[in-house]
Amino acid sequence: MGQVFANKDELAKAAAQAMWDADPATQKLGMTLDEVREGYSRMSMVIREEMSNGHGTCHGGYIFTFADSCFAFACNSHNINTVAQQCSITYVAPGRLGETLTAECVERTLVGRSGVYDVTVRNQQGQIIAEFRGNSRNIKGELVPGARVEEA
Repeated sequence: MGQVFANKDELAKAAAQAMWDADPATQKLGMTLDEVREGYSRMSMVIREEMSNGHGTCHGGYIFTFADSCFAFACNSHNINTVAQQCSITYVAPGRLGETLTAECVERTLVGRSGVYDVTVRNQQGQIIAEFRGNSRNIKGELVPGARVEEA
């Protein structure tokens, strides 16, 4: 029998911690997990010099990776191992060296094993940098094995 949590948001936090602890890519890129609850996550990341491209702006691959990490924490918040099935991104403004980006992911729908999530990436002035949509697919296993929410 696994851990018992008071509510779904507490379980989401425990799942996020387990995932964070096993995610060196996200950590080494300097991302922080600022908030997580069921079907939602918010992260931040400072654009560093090594993230810039030949135009002097943030390379789109780093912005995609940032949005994808935020998506991952939101879609795994149900404590079911979940992977990306398909993702797309639209870049609307450049990210600039030294800016702090914030990504916010919201679950739009979760039916059976498939989900749809939207991530908005903004700079510290609130300007939208990119819009990301991720489709998820649940696979076998849990991040916190045997965990459950206390029944009322």
